[in-house]
Amino acid sequence: MAETTPVFPNHIAIIMDGNGRWATKRGMSRLDGHLAGFNTIHDIVRYLGEIEQVKYATFYAFSTENWNRPEAEIKSIFNILNESIAHEAAELHENNVRILWLGRAEGLPPKLVQNINDAVSLTSRNSGMTLALALNYGGRQEITDTLKRIVAEGVPAELIDEKLIAKYLYTADMPDVDLLIRTADELRISNFLLWQLAYAEFYFTPELWPDFNRADMDKAIRAYRERKRRFGGL
Repeated sequence: MAETTPVFPNHIAIIMDGNGRWATKRGMSRLDGHLAGFNTIHDIVRYLGEIEQVKYATFYAFSTENWNRPEAEIKSIFNILNESIAHEAAELHENNVRILWLGRAEGLPPKLVQNINDAVSLTSRNSGMTLALALNYGGRQEITDTLKRIVAEGVPAELIDEKLIAKYLYTADMPDVDLLIRTADELRISNFLLWQLAYAEFYFTPELWPDFNRADMDKAIRAYRERKRRFGGL
């Protein structure tokens, strides 16, 4: 495939790192860091909604590996998520944003699950930007669940190809990721969207997530637009 010069990324995925380090640098609690991080999500989502060419945004809110954190911190994260989703859903709906949830319900507080499902239902017919929250999510878990569903439905082996597998993923009605952003100078993908990142452009920044702002997003998009996407070609 001939190389192409990207215009704007259609789908941006973000791994949000650095909440704890941001708080520690300021002599604050990790809870304060997570609160600041969620405020950043709010601002970045609103900004991406203003960029017409960006149709999909996926945020890594809580991974399957995050269960290894202290119980008190996990509870605080869930409380913040619960309140944020409950308060933000109506505004997102008014702005024609569609909310999707990528992940499993097992282990999550019932109230949080209910609020997420309500937000997904409320916004399901919206035609603006799609906001996907990867919550209790793991890329290997997603692929495992996908294969289980295919086997359970008795799909013949000869019919299984990449297009069919994509239809069974959590992201079934979303395109692959064009641009992955990870903050706090971390250089891993950490079990995030393993299938969907196959041809994504990666952008790493030293900015801690609570400090990541609209100018930083512009810088990431500008870096993406300066690259040549060859998709395996010369």
